[in-house]
Amino acid sequence: MRRTTRSPSVTLTRLAILLPTAGLLAGCAPDGGGDGAGAVAFEGARVITGDGSVIESAVLVVEDGQFAAVGASGEVEVPAGAERVDLGGKTVMPALVNAHIHLASERDERTTQLQHMAYYGAGAVVSLGTESGNVGFEMREELVPDAARSKTAGRGITMPEPGRSDVPYWIETEDEARAAVRELAERQVDIVKIWVDDRGGQYERLSPELYGAIIDEAHQHGLMVTAHVFYLEDAKGLLEAGIDIFAHGVRDLDADDELMELWAERPEVVLVPNLPGPGVALDLSWLGGTVPADQLAEMQAASADNPAAQASFGIQARNLARFAEAGVTIAFGTDGNAAWAPHQEMEDMVRSGMTAGDVIVAATKTSAELMNWNGLGEIAAGKSADFIVLDANPLDDITNSRQIDAVYLRGAMVDREGISARMLGAGTE
Repeated sequence: MRRTTRSPSVTLTRLAILLPTAGLLAGCAPDGGGDGAGAVAFEGARVITGDGSVIESAVLVVEDGQFAAVGASGEVEVPAGAERVDLGGKTVMPALVNAHIHLASERDERTTQLQHMAYYGAGAVVSLGTESGNVGFEMREELVPDAARSKTAGRGITMPEPGRSDVPYWIETEDEARAAVRELAERQVDIVKIWVDDRGGQYERLSPELYGAIIDEAHQHGLMVTAHVFYLEDAKGLLEAGIDIFAHGVRDLDADDELMELWAERPEVVLVPNLPGPGVALDLSWLGGTVPADQLAEMQAASADNPAAQASFGIQARNLARFAEAGVTIAFGTDGNAAWAPHQEMEDMVRSGMTAGDVIVAATKTSAELMNWNGLGEIAAGKSADFIVLDANPLDDITNSRQIDAVYLRGAMVDREGISARMLGAGTE
């Protein structure tokens, strides 16, 4: 887990979802769509489109859950009879796309998590490798009200790790590696997740022969592979073996010239940095909307300067800065399941040297493209109307992404007040 502050949703498995399960099915198309009747014109906001551009005093016309038109005021024709919403003084950005989290395998808890993530502006998330059963596969075809969309890797693949989760495939031979991938392909996972890590010397890590077999078999089935990685030497081996995505940056050493040369030969490989906490005391008061006061007080008390954490963050921050400068494609993910972590991750990516604009592109358009969510990640005509209305401009200060006035998914306003009430109420049970 990337954060020392944990989501209370882990302890809220008995939270009563107000909507019955049958009522959660709002559609079956993974991208776009919606039940909206009539057009709505959102007018006057500064719009960060997700592709690196900004429209001042924009007009967004939303119809049937999608952006029907996007442009500057005076350049967009608002349909006759459209409802008009004044967003003057606000900033709008695309809903976030989180390409690395871990969701629950049980429906009610997973629903709670996806709604909690929507509260903080996530429109779509990818759960990587720690799920059992069928719920993750079933729910990716559902549009749950007030909730982010999701994709799944199902069960990931690793060497045996007794004492840790036994959900992933534990493999020790190339035949077992290929058999695991074939089973994942039959289940039509969205991506294959592998772990290449000895967990501080506790276990053997996947060898080049084993992860090479996994990558080869996955590619034969048209599947991308994303790797949990820790060591510099493993990152080099994975690049040589054909890896598609790194689910973490290099964490033990500063990147060297050899790694950068290998990456330059594979420019299509994407990095999802997933930085650790920066090891400095943070103000967490902005979490009061969903974190019960007693839990928030504990989290705040635990947030303190930590020299060891600062050193760990420093390695990964320097590496991210070097990768970004070299033109490596940077996407976005947070690990764990803390619904608010995307805002901490964006701040840490800026802390590492990336611009706020580049971080927003990574957390929206790039991550959507990475996961083949073609209708998401941008504010543009034809895209799903998934967007965040902010009270301040995150291009001026990335932490302004936390000043959320409203979240819209598929053109419908998320019931943030209802989510807040349920999350805070569950904390008092």
